[in-house]
Amino acid sequence: MAAPETPAATDRTDRIVIENCSIATVDVHDTEYASGHVVVAGRRIESVGAGPAPEGLEDVVRRVDGTGHLVTPGLVNTHHHFHQWLTRGLATDHNLFDWLAALYPVWARIDEPMVRAAAQGSLAMMARGGVTTAVDHHYIHPRGAGDLSAAVIGAARETGVRFTFARGSMDLGEKDGGLPPDFAVETLEGALAATEATVDAHHDDSFGAMTRIAVAPCAPFTVSEELMRQGAELARGRGVRLHTHGSETAEEAKFCHERFGMGPTDYFESTGWLGDDVWMAHCVHMNDSDIAAFARTGTGVAHCPSSNARLAAGIARVPDLLAAGVPVGLGVDGTASNEAGELHTELRNALLINRLGPHGEHALSTRQALRLATHGGAQVLGRADEIGSLEPGKLADLVLWRMDTLAHASIADPVAALVLGAAAPVTLSLVNGRTVVENGRLTTVDEDAVARATRDEARRLARVAAEG
Repeated sequence: MAAPETPAATDRTDRIVIENCSIATVDVHDTEYASGHVVVAGRRIESVGAGPAPEGLEDVVRRVDGTGHLVTPGLVNTHHHFHQWLTRGLATDHNLFDWLAALYPVWARIDEPMVRAAAQGSLAMMARGGVTTAVDHHYIHPRGAGDLSAAVIGAARETGVRFTFARGSMDLGEKDGGLPPDFAVETLEGALAATEATVDAHHDDSFGAMTRIAVAPCAPFTVSEELMRQGAELARGRGVRLHTHGSETAEEAKFCHERFGMGPTDYFESTGWLGDDVWMAHCVHMNDSDIAAFARTGTGVAHCPSSNARLAAGIARVPDLLAAGVPVGLGVDGTASNEAGELHTELRNALLINRLGPHGEHALSTRQALRLATHGGAQVLGRADEIGSLEPGKLADLVLWRMDTLAHASIADPVAALVLGAAAPVTLSLVNGRTVVENGRLTTVDEDAVARATRDEARRLARVAAEG
């Protein structure tokens, strides 16, 4: 496994003081301050409270006047497919299975430069919008394409976002009754070996780790039962988390009943894929028994409302999942089914879409939506002791949102303004106490260069795919 950070990287004592701002801590009590302070010491939060920061602080390298701003924990994106940045705006009127059938042949042509550019674009867009922790579920590994895992992980390190690489896989092609074309899948042995090698090369299980790996076979209709079973055994043998897609569409449920003689949740349980080290994307089509199984086992959910709507998958039962005690976070999902590519949209859409369901206006509140995007995501990733709320001792992953512009100034409640209003400008975003965004611009990478690279690689992928 990858070596943990060195003491020099983790034992900094330099302080950043943010004052005169509204604060939503998203702690267990949902503590908020109308005007307060946050003190960051090195990579950790030292203090949070009402009024100005304590006097006499040493090693203060920066003071930020947060007047007109709201401070929250950094947003946590629990599900994404970075490579899809290069295929945005295609198959716009398809359901999931038809959309996948249209795009799998294109994705099967990706290579290392394409994936690196796509990862840079995806990460840059998220970071600009307040994401400080992200997940990429990458399951397309064409033969001869290069080291795609290293390309994505390298892009995350450059951007400065805390990152989980969910090393995905598919071994069930069309000839075996699966959905993807045969040339887009790996062998069982190859997928397991490559996943294990990725864990060994890159996973860091230390406190505050910037890079972690999860074992992540794609979905029941693209993965053999044996890959699911052995993938779970591999993950638990190496002490890493497990991630997959689950119960996304009615067609998936039909597929599971026809192929396995049971619904998705029962199938997942039979293959070792329920547990407090597991989280699944979507979970739209779940009955009461499914929800009870997730609650009983502590299995988490990545809720992706925009993608679910884009692909007409349905409305996930988020209020019922939360009431049962299921950990729920938010996910952007791939940008071929969520062209915005940032998480702020998901706070708003999670609230609005769930209010169209049976719970009506009581489905979710603005505070619950913010919690999904922060503490909920940290729970889903098994990192709630490190991130997801503003509390002394936790890692200094936080966002200073500007709320005094035309878009938000007349909304008295800053949390309501953040969740229901237009995307708020990010004045400052810290990850591990280090600046990633300043006044709406990334400080770690050249946004304009990233935009050019993604445009060029998207055009190259379209050309290669058309040539067959």
